[in-house]
Order: sequence, then C-alpha cells, then structure tokens
Amino acid sequence: MEKLTKQEEEVMLHIWRLGNCTTKDVLQQMEEPKPPYTTVASVMNNLKRKGYVTAKQHRTVYHFTPKIAQTEYKSDFMSSFVGNYFKNSFREMVSFFAKEDKISPDDLKDIISEIEKGKDTE
Repeated sequence: MEKLTKQEEEVMLHIWRLGNCTTKDVLQQMEEPKPPYTTVASVMNNLKRKGYVTAKQHRTVYHFTPKIAQTEYKSDFMSSFVGNYFKNSFREMVSFFAKEDKISPDDLKDIISEIEKGKDTE
C-alpha cells in the first residue's frame, strides 16, 4: 500500500466518512480555510492513481468510492509506524505512551480487559 501524504490522508478521511462522493462533497466537508477546488480534485486523482478510490463518471461529474477500507489502512499504517519507531514492538509503543503519561494505568487495564474479552470470543 503506497503511503499517503498528509493532504491525501485528510481527503481520504472525508471519503471514508461520506462513502460515494464527489470532489465538491469533500470540499464542503473541509474546514476553513478551504483549499481550492482544483487542489482537492488533484488529490482525489492521486488517490485514484494510488488505488485508494475508484471513480465513475456520471455525466460530467466523477463519483469516488473508497477502494481500501479505513480499517485496512489503519492496520497497515500502524504496523509501519510501530516498525519504524518502535522496532516492531507494540509493547514498546504502549510502554512509550505510558511513560509519556499519554495513557493511564486505568486505560491500560481497560485495554487488557478488551484484549482478554476478544480472545474469549475467538
């Protein structure tokens, strides 16, 4: 999966939220100051080229739909992130956030509980 730029990721988040959408739909969802229409259209074409969306033309307007699920992107992104910054160790990542006070002991207990519940359902 080809990595997304920050701008592509922002547009992709809107596409995932909207589902089937046009460039105008995405632009309307963006916060001020909004980028020019042509910029968003270019980003959406890049997403198509990278295989993240499909585009179908209806009259003069292209409608875009996600080709890659958000969960699939998150999984790939997080695996890459953990590999690049935490030596492929999710344990090291969680430890880092705990040491930085970004995650509390109660949060860790809740996470452990969710993991254990997930294992019971498999």
